[in-house]
Amino acid sequence: MYPAGMDYARDSGTALIPTRFVWPYGGRSVCLSGTFTGWSQWPMTPVEGCPTVFQTICSIPPGYHQYKFIVDGEWRHDENQPFVSGSYGTVNTVLLARESDYLPAVLTPRIPPSSSMDVDSQAFQRLVRVSDGALPDDASRISQTDLDISRHRISAVLSTHTAYELLPGSSKVIALDVDLPVKQAFHILHEQGIPMAPLWDFSRAQFVGVLSALDFILIMRELGNHGSNLTEEELETHTISAWKEAKSYLSRQANEHGKSVSRRLVWAGPDDNLKNVALEILQNGVATIPIIHSPAQDGSYPQLLYLASLSEILKHICRYFKHSPESLPILQLPIGAIPLGTWVPKIGEPNRQPLAMLRPSASLNAALDLLVQAQVSAIPIVDDNDSLLDIYSRSDITALAKDKIYTHISLEEMSIHQALQLAEEPYASYGSSSQKCHMCLRSDPLHEVIERLSRAGVRRLVVVEAGSKRVEGIISLSDIFKFLLG
Repeated sequence: MYPAGMDYARDSGTALIPTRFVWPYGGRSVCLSGTFTGWSQWPMTPVEGCPTVFQTICSIPPGYHQYKFIVDGEWRHDENQPFVSGSYGTVNTVLLARESDYLPAVLTPRIPPSSSMDVDSQAFQRLVRVSDGALPDDASRISQTDLDISRHRISAVLSTHTAYELLPGSSKVIALDVDLPVKQAFHILHEQGIPMAPLWDFSRAQFVGVLSALDFILIMRELGNHGSNLTEEELETHTISAWKEAKSYLSRQANEHGKSVSRRLVWAGPDDNLKNVALEILQNGVATIPIIHSPAQDGSYPQLLYLASLSEILKHICRYFKHSPESLPILQLPIGAIPLGTWVPKIGEPNRQPLAMLRPSASLNAALDLLVQAQVSAIPIVDDNDSLLDIYSRSDITALAKDKIYTHISLEEMSIHQALQLAEEPYASYGSSSQKCHMCLRSDPLHEVIERLSRAGVRRLVVVEAGSKRVEGIISLSDIFKFLLG
């Protein structure tokens, strides 16, 4: 596709590059005009599902080009992209190499503060993108030398910085008494918008564990089990400590050797280095880790300072290498060229871990079973074409604690769609993102994916196909750290 009157294909030896131009800032009518259109206006169309993002694809030759946008009759340029003063006023510029796998990160605009989009504005608002998000056949491959250098430098930085540096100037940390009724505890998690809380045992004067959304999932499944000894009435007075004992009993029943698989409290001290903190999180399969100051032998209580997560450690990495990204060569690689995350297998590929997905009509019980059995923290919810609609995560289960909804629903009869509607009801957010369904493209560079995952409340990115939003894979915080730390 190319503008009329600019038939580059007729020029002998001219290799055209299909180039995507995007205006992500809204408008009723948007056109593109540039040196490659003879400064005539070329209409742009809204991206499906994103009415404020306009795009068009032009086949243009390699070289230096200038362009502007006409938005509702007004000449505009994108201030977030390279621009210069020219004969047509302030214009954006782009330099296309003859052979390019993907364009540099500088061409990726930031989201305008007024934008309500997350996924689509980040994944689709590319000022210029070659192809439709698919990697060319000659896509960049990882150099083992570049990988080793990057991993060594990241490891060195994390090893010389401590958990104390993650502590904010001011924050609140919620801990729960083990003698608190389970029902009340989950109501607190929901009201505070937090997925877990450390447990304090006054009789032992120490932190003894955590209560998480996974505990609520196991309780809900146990309540739905007709052979269960746990009733809704008992849940009113059932304490956290009693539930932990019951959980240990259920664990012994499930274990063929009859042994308890109780887990120790995973925690770190403020002086522990960030690499060890990250490894503790990865090795124990937890989302957050309490930072606890253990007192000296003076009889004082241990102090809960903070709850550290991989996103905050990732943010520390981003800050450290912000002004020297070239020292980490792997950051410019597209994620589709990296052994990272869980992907939908293609025809002919060897068997690997499948990507769990569900339809919105599936039962809530099916979702909870999948979360537990597949040991995943979230499930993409897709339509009949496997296009992303939403995502159901473990923490969504706490929405059932509101007004004791769990007492008058059936997990088999409630659909995921209905459960997600409950989770969307307003509640206090505690460091969480305003949107929970975050996406990216397989052609996005690693540095961009890392930057987005370092934001508070973002634990995973769903990799989608441009335009159709068909799910191609999912990348979590733990996937990033397993790759970065080797």
